[in-house]
Amino acid sequence: MADRIVSRVLVKPDTRLNLSRRNPGEDFGWKKATAQEETAKLGLQLDLLQSKLYADSKHALLVVLQARDAAGKDGVIRTVFAGLNPASVKVTSFKVPAGREAMQDYLWRCHMAAPGKGEIGVFNRSHYEDVLVVRVRNLAPEDRWRKRFHHIREFERMLSDEGTTIVKIFLNISAEEQRARFQDRIDDPNQRWKFRSADLEDREMWDAYTTAYEQAIAQTSTAQAPWYVVPADRKWVRNLVVTRILLDALGCIGPEFPPSEENLVGLQVP
Repeated sequence: MADRIVSRVLVKPDTRLNLSRRNPGEDFGWKKATAQEETAKLGLQLDLLQSKLYADSKHALLVVLQARDAAGKDGVIRTVFAGLNPASVKVTSFKVPAGREAMQDYLWRCHMAAPGKGEIGVFNRSHYEDVLVVRVRNLAPEDRWRKRFHHIREFERMLSDEGTTIVKIFLNISAEEQRARFQDRIDDPNQRWKFRSADLEDREMWDAYTTAYEQAIAQTSTAQAPWYVVPADRKWVRNLVVTRILLDALGCIGPEFPPSEENLVGLQVP
């Protein structure tokens, strides 16, 4: 049976996306304490499925996290993936391309970081920066970045065809909550390093980024690489929804432990 919440946050292929109709403060009728308990409980199921994925080594899972600043990509990684075996979880954070990366095509570094069989790969930002930041800040002409929607769909189709399940998650934060989190960062000496003056520049371009996200997500949410718009104003809601998305994805893969050698049951080690 499909997860009702996962279905609600899914962006169906070939549909338009209007982020103003996706409530960043949605709580789905949950209470904070019970939601946190469920996240921890489901985390145990996630750990078991990850163990099976690793042991089976026939499939990979790629999780793409995209969001505006302060929406909680790092928080999701710390909370949702905290109990998993770090040997088979690979997190890649994509910054502004430099050195060798800047000399290659924009998908090169993402392909290099894609998870291998038995692994879960997490992209903290991704190839989508090249149809988001590049677009809003006019870093490439329109005729170039518009072609990238097709490139990305085909890149993700290839990964899927070769055994990688892809889930793409947009953490949807409101302007009001982002303002509050920015202020918290500025006021906290231990968090101040996270704040950049460029964050305010991006905030001034909120509407332009909204349009860019809506079009990028609508253009690239496919059956083999769907997008999910997750409400992110409440961290406990965000974490539980992401956990349920990952459980749904791993459940569809259906990994199992490989068969053991014969005659092991009842064997006593001398």
